[in-house]
Amino acid sequence: MSADKKLKVALIGAGGNISGKGLSAGFNTPASWGHQHARILATRPDLEFCAIVGRDLKRTRARAEEYGTKAYVDINQMLEKEAPDFVSLCLPNEGHFEATLKIIQAGIPLLVEKPLVFDLKEADILLNEAAKRNLFFAINFNHRYAKPVQLAYKAINENKLGDLTFATWRFGGDGSPDHPHANLIETQCHGFDILEHLCGPIKSIMAEMTNITGKGYRTMSLALKFANGAVGSLIGTYDSSYAYPDTHRIELDGTGGRAVITDTVRQFSYQALNSETAEVWQAGYFNDMDREFHRTFDYHMDDLFSKLRLGKQPPIHAMAGQRALILAHATIRSFETGIRVIV
Repeated sequence: MSADKKLKVALIGAGGNISGKGLSAGFNTPASWGHQHARILATRPDLEFCAIVGRDLKRTRARAEEYGTKAYVDINQMLEKEAPDFVSLCLPNEGHFEATLKIIQAGIPLLVEKPLVFDLKEADILLNEAAKRNLFFAINFNHRYAKPVQLAYKAINENKLGDLTFATWRFGGDGSPDHPHANLIETQCHGFDILEHLCGPIKSIMAEMTNITGKGYRTMSLALKFANGAVGSLIGTYDSSYAYPDTHRIELDGTGGRAVITDTVRQFSYQALNSETAEVWQAGYFNDMDREFHRTFDYHMDDLFSKLRLGKQPPIHAMAGQRALILAHATIRSFETGIRVIV
């Protein structure tokens, strides 16, 4: 794709929050996050935002009018009339498979929201179909583009932490999905992805979960072993609140120092071993881009469209979504059997 040609792009998923001006429909629902997809596709000067596809015509027309594009309620009709160069999908978490498969079979480069799917067989089908077509198939693990995460990645690769000894991930908020393991699959997939991104492959998992609220296994504690010898933990929940400060924390300890990430985008700190002085990054007064969580998606899309135009693989391939799902299912097996599961 030439660098000066505008790409025709379409969005599948109109979302339920028509206002699209905030998070009134929830902090991380398809409705609110679908607004972020539409915002980016509509405002990038290198794109022609040609269509939004939804299930309800009235709601989809309202969303399309908001962003100056066309509304459809049939994917096939949109593909035939618009012939997009790229499709972004933001659908309800348990409704990803059919629409994603349709875009893959049409041979169109695409980005999907996490989780890839809930079922491992469906994940295999999607990846196999995309591989047959050598298709650009990306997933939006946007946490990787948070400035603190990138600083942690840099510190690890510069050996400032030495040999990693342990890593912890804690992420808790609220949610009310139907699937009994929704928090694990649709939210803690970020935890699996970031821990492996920073620390390398997870080798084994031991898990405890609780259904204390009677709403499914919404809170869990995992003990992890990495292939490099480090150990780790993951605590996740939907029985908490995103309004709490320090709702997200990553700690990485090594033989040479420690790094801490606070609330994904809020702060990064590094201390050399035995030093009482920390190096701290946090966004400056005018640095709204790096302090806002939603902008991690902007950075991902910058990278994604650059790779797409160059004919390269996506910066985060959908295989990362399959890997997170494999780890989630290993976690469920560990909990149900009470044994350590080798991944």
